[in-house]
Amino acid sequence: MHHNITIISQRWVTAACMCCLLGVGIATAAPIDDAAAAYRKGDYAQAIKIFRPLAAQGHASAQFNLGVMYVSGLGVTRNFQEAVKWFRLAALQGHTVAQFNLGMMYVNGEGITRNYPEAVKWFHLAATQGNANAQFSLGVIYHTGEGVTQNYLEALKWYRLVAAQGHADAQFSLGEMYATGQGTTKDDQEALKWYRLAAAQGNTNAQFSLGEMYANGRGVALDYQEALKWFRLAAAQGDAAAQFSLGEIYTNGRGVTRNYREALKWLRLAAAQGIEPAKKALKHPEMVEAAKLE
Repeated sequence: MHHNITIISQRWVTAACMCCLLGVGIATAAPIDDAAAAYRKGDYAQAIKIFRPLAAQGHASAQFNLGVMYVSGLGVTRNFQEAVKWFRLAALQGHTVAQFNLGMMYVNGEGITRNYPEAVKWFHLAATQGNANAQFSLGVIYHTGEGVTQNYLEALKWYRLVAAQGHADAQFSLGEMYATGQGTTKDDQEALKWYRLAAAQGNTNAQFSLGEMYANGRGVALDYQEALKWFRLAAAQGDAAAQFSLGEIYTNGRGVTRNYREALKWLRLAAAQGIEPAKKALKHPEMVEAAKLE
């Protein structure tokens, strides 16, 4: 019951933009400082007023920040086409986060026609300058073959690069490639290593995968208590597969005292998220009886 590898999503554009909004990069001039101060105070209209003329004069950081504000609808009406325009101008000047964001606009088809080869082009430019989000995005695209020729070796290259920097999603994805032998020799020990690093950062997919490996004795001694620990961490974050796995553990009494009420709790949560085996399990006589006792 492994999770899907595809992690690229629309939220990246906004999240990446916002976390880098005030990373003004090459300029430290007073107008940029004033714009940053206005943004921090929530005076977005003033920030826009300062950014716009600077952007028109070719200031890459102002262009980038103006694009961010159009993506987010801060101080202006949300407008993806305007965001693309300003991201492109900044990206052409080598602004790495603008390059990444432009790539994401192409991936999501926001303000522009969806175009994966064009996204890959901008991701490559940002990735070769060390942008971790772009490096991870390249790994995902080559891993899934979405819009490009699938290339596991290329995916491994980018995942390894960014995973070494502590990127949890890349660490999980690298673990999946070792667990399944995609582009490399299947190696459960290597998979465990990367799952653990990602799980320690709160990555729910990695926590669930670690739980599975302990529950099945894959690459590690069978240990239901350890499996329970990781499933609980993932389930507490809303992971439906982990919730179902907890339900199964309590139903069957694997490593714990059989507890139908506890099983019922987790199976209901999983079923509410559309897990069909959980829905089926809730119809078993022991689950029906447990529900009657509530």
